[in-house]
Amino acid sequence: MFGFGILSGLIVLPLIGAGFILLQRGEDEATLRNAKWAAMLTTLVLFALSCYAWSQFDTSSSEFQFVEQRGWFGAGLTYKLGVDGISFPFVVLTAFLMPFCILASWTSIHFRMKEYLVAFLVLEALMIGVFCSLDLVLFYLFFEGGLIPMFLIIGIWGGKRRVYASFKFFLYTLVGSLLMLLAIMSMYGTAGTTDITVLLKTHFPVAMQTWLFLAFFASFAVKMPMWPVHTWLPDAHVEAPTAGSVILAGILLKMGGYGFLRFSLPMFPDASHLFAPLVFTLSVIAIIYTSLVALVQEDMKKLIAYSSVAHMGFVTMGLFAFTEQGIQGAVFQMVSHGLVSGALFLCVGVVYDRMHTREIAAYGGLVNRMPRYATAFLIFTMANIGLPGTSGFVGEFLTMLGTFEVNSWVTLFAATGVILSAAYALYLYRRVVFGVLTKDNLKSILDLNPREAGMLGTLGVLTIFYGIHPSPSVGASGPRGAALVWPPTAARAATRHKLAAATPPAVTLAAQAGAATR
Repeated sequence: MFGFGILSGLIVLPLIGAGFILLQRGEDEATLRNAKWAAMLTTLVLFALSCYAWSQFDTSSSEFQFVEQRGWFGAGLTYKLGVDGISFPFVVLTAFLMPFCILASWTSIHFRMKEYLVAFLVLEALMIGVFCSLDLVLFYLFFEGGLIPMFLIIGIWGGKRRVYASFKFFLYTLVGSLLMLLAIMSMYGTAGTTDITVLLKTHFPVAMQTWLFLAFFASFAVKMPMWPVHTWLPDAHVEAPTAGSVILAGILLKMGGYGFLRFSLPMFPDASHLFAPLVFTLSVIAIIYTSLVALVQEDMKKLIAYSSVAHMGFVTMGLFAFTEQGIQGAVFQMVSHGLVSGALFLCVGVVYDRMHTREIAAYGGLVNRMPRYATAFLIFTMANIGLPGTSGFVGEFLTMLGTFEVNSWVTLFAATGVILSAAYALYLYRRVVFGVLTKDNLKSILDLNPREAGMLGTLGVLTIFYGIHPSPSVGASGPRGAALVWPPTAARAATRHKLAAATPPAVTLAAQAGAATR
């Protein structure tokens, strides 16, 4: 097994880079250049370190690996880190995307550049901490701590309505997470520990599980975000700088899905099965409704933001199907979406840096002046649709395949989202890229420079590679995901009957509200 302390190193390294940048004095060009290269070098070293750890990771094991534990506050609270096949892909994804965020900001941020870079490095440390934590209190600190740098990134370096968007993002996610904090306190009072490895083996009473599930659900549903608590996301994406949108869509949204996988499904299995019909209903509504809303958007970023909500609907649908294909598909969908949505926001950032507008009507005929850009944009548009041969197809197909085993009607309604995604994505591409170049201000627009071509080219290669060869990600999540598979139909019916008898009436009525699709 790889040496002790690797996960702590992944968390501390960005903080060291941030500290070095803060020590740089002055705002002259040389100082800012040194700060940018320091941030870039830090993120590259961290990615290399995560890749080395991945090479030592046993993908056939369902156990936590690279575990490190130290005393912390006492009374059952520990500083404990570890990763498994569900969490480690997100650690690598975080480390992979952060250098692109630094590159995307290389020339587009014109004030407080050092503080901007520090915010991103601190955010990286906190995001990695979320996926590595094996203590509930430690997880909560990292989970909530990530709100602060993201709040600053949107509120200081965002667009015209940045203050409104940053406060909406902060308040939505904070309120949901406060309920999770109460649930953590209740679990500690019952089990006497916040060690996640112990809690995964603890069986909470059925009635208690329902309330714990709802408390955690309030936090993770907002974070993903699920319908109808999704309204903060389009505003945050529109106002955030390009790199902020990349990391928001690529990583921060995945914390909700990861939370369901790490806590809700294994710790509250009875309640998770009870509320599965309700989650199915919300997922289908998210897939169809937000796809229709995306069709009428006039802002490119807002359209992609609504498409993210729709794609996260496939994730929750696959998770709560409790089948092997559904769970593996949900994990792969999150990883794929991190690559594809991040690339789409980079594509928007390329033209925004040149024209300073995201309005779709301001463009048209870009293929005549930007053929390399048109090619890259096409690859990610096809992946966003779920074209076979791209990573977007694998995740959607597996989630629908896993859900079809449980409920064919849910899969049928969800499949309409695939059709709608083709409609809004191709409609966007046609209006921006194709057509006659008639606007005078577009006739001198420049194609991708080497920095932009390198970013989009790398993401494009990975999008196609994982579409053809998805096993590295799918295989890693298999052993841990297999433990979450729901028992056969007869056992399912018997357990549901037991749950209904032990569940408070108000909770039973809430779950029955979504039973129409079951």
